[in-house]
Amino acid sequence: MNKLITDIDIIKEGIEEKETCETVKVSLDKDTGKERKLYIESYGCQMNFSDSEIVTSIMQKSGFDTTSDFNEADVVFLNTCSIREKAEQTVRHRLNQFNAVKKRKPDMMVGILGCMAERLKSKLLEEEKVVDLVVGPDAYRDLPSLVAQVDSGHKAVNTFLSKEETYADISPVRLNSNGVTAFISIMRGCDNMCSFCVVPFTRGRERSRDPHSIVEEAETLFNQGFREVTLLGQNVDSYKWSPEINNKARLERSEVSEVVNFAHLLEKVALVSPELRIRFSTSHPKDITDEVLHTMKKYDNICKYIHLPAQSGNTRVLDLMNRTYTREWYINRVDAIRSILGDSCGISSDMIAGFCTETEEEHQDSLTLMDYVQYDFSYMFFYSERPGTLAAKKYKDDIPLTVKKKRLSEIIAKQQNISLARNQMDIGQVQEVLIEGFSKRSDEHLQGRNSANKVVVFPKKQYQKGQYVQVLIKACTTATLSGDIIDQ
Repeated sequence: MNKLITDIDIIKEGIEEKETCETVKVSLDKDTGKERKLYIESYGCQMNFSDSEIVTSIMQKSGFDTTSDFNEADVVFLNTCSIREKAEQTVRHRLNQFNAVKKRKPDMMVGILGCMAERLKSKLLEEEKVVDLVVGPDAYRDLPSLVAQVDSGHKAVNTFLSKEETYADISPVRLNSNGVTAFISIMRGCDNMCSFCVVPFTRGRERSRDPHSIVEEAETLFNQGFREVTLLGQNVDSYKWSPEINNKARLERSEVSEVVNFAHLLEKVALVSPELRIRFSTSHPKDITDEVLHTMKKYDNICKYIHLPAQSGNTRVLDLMNRTYTREWYINRVDAIRSILGDSCGISSDMIAGFCTETEEEHQDSLTLMDYVQYDFSYMFFYSERPGTLAAKKYKDDIPLTVKKKRLSEIIAKQQNISLARNQMDIGQVQEVLIEGFSKRSDEHLQGRNSANKVVVFPKKQYQKGQYVQVLIKACTTATLSGDIIDQ
C-alpha cells in the first residue's frame, strides 16, 4: 500500500520518473475510541514527512485517532510539495479521487497542508472545490481551531509564516515507523535564495531549534528502542543556536547558554549513546566545514555519508542558480571529505539537467564533475520552471524538453556506471549493518544500511530488526549490496 521512492529507485527508474515525488501514506491505525479519524499523506521531502508526524501529534491531542484507509476518515490531509510541477499535479489528481469519496460522504473534510498550501494559499479553495482548509507549514498549531471553523460551515485558511516556530515542544507521532529509524527536525526554513527553488517562499526564513530539545528527543527515541536518527534541515550546516540569536522565551526553556553550531550539535547527539546511529540531511556546499568532518571522524556512530547537492558542474550555471559557490569550491569540499573521512565515505548529490541557457559544454562539466566525485547515488532531474522563483522572474526557460531529457539520460547513465563501480569496491569487505526489517523481495532475507547509506540484503538466520550485524559483502547491483552475516 505504501510507496516511498528512495534514492536508489531514482537511479533505477526511467527519465519520465525523475519528476516523481516521494509519497508516504499514514500506516498508523490507532483506535482509542475517539469520535473522529484522521488520514494523512505526505509528498516530497523528508521535512514534509517529519511535519506530518507533528501534525498527527497535534490532531491526536485534539480528539482524533488515525486510520490508514481514507474511506474511514473524517478528516483527510495532504501534506504537499511545490518543488516540481509534477508534485502539484499529483496532488490535484489525488484531490479528484477524494472528491469522488466526498460525494457519498459529504461530511469528510479535506485539507491541503505544507508548501503547496503556502504557495497557492486561498487560490486552492477557489480552484479545488473539494478543499475545505489550507494550512501553511508554520500554522499547524492552529489546526484544531481551523477544523472547528470548517465544522461550523466555513472554509479555513492560515498560511502565516513565522520567524520563530520550530515545534520544539511537540513530540511527533512516528508514522510508517519501522521502530528502528526516525527523523528529528533541527531547524526550519531556508535563507538560501537558489533561483530555481520555492522553499524560501513556502517555508520562510531559517531558524534553529533549541539544542537541548533535540538531544532530549534523541534520548527519548533511543529509550524507545530506535537505533538511528536523521537530523533534518534545509541546510543543516547553517544550524546555529545562541542566546543572542534566539529570544529570551526560548532561552528560559533551554539548558544551553553557549553558541551551538552544527558540529557541536552533532557531537551532543552522538554522545546520547554509542549504539545510536546519527545521520543528517541536507548539507550545503557553501557551509559544510572541516569541523563537521572532523566531528564525523571522531565518533563511530556518526554515519560516514553526506548528501552534498551540486546541481551543476559549471560555475556560470551555478551563478545563475545563485548557489554562491564555484565548481572549484565544490571540488575543494569533496577533497576535504575524502581527505578527512576517506574514500569509503558515501557522497550523494542532486543534479539538474537543462537549466536556463545551459550549453552542451556546460552540461559536459556536470558529467566530468560526476567522474571526479564518484557519487554513490544521486537525485537527478531535468529543470522545470516554478512560478514565483527568481529563475522564473529573471531567466527564460529556453532549453527544449527533448534536449533536457537527452542530457538527463546521459546523467543517469553516468551515475548508473559510477554506482556500480562504487558498490563493487565494497565486495569482500565486512561492514556493520543496522537491520531495518525484511527485504522487499523475500521474508527469508533481512535488509539494512551500512554507514555509507547503502542498502544491504542478507539471509535472516536468527537475527531481527534493530540489531547491528557484521555482513561480508559478496555481490552487488547498481542499487544494492548483498552478503552473509558473520555470526558473532
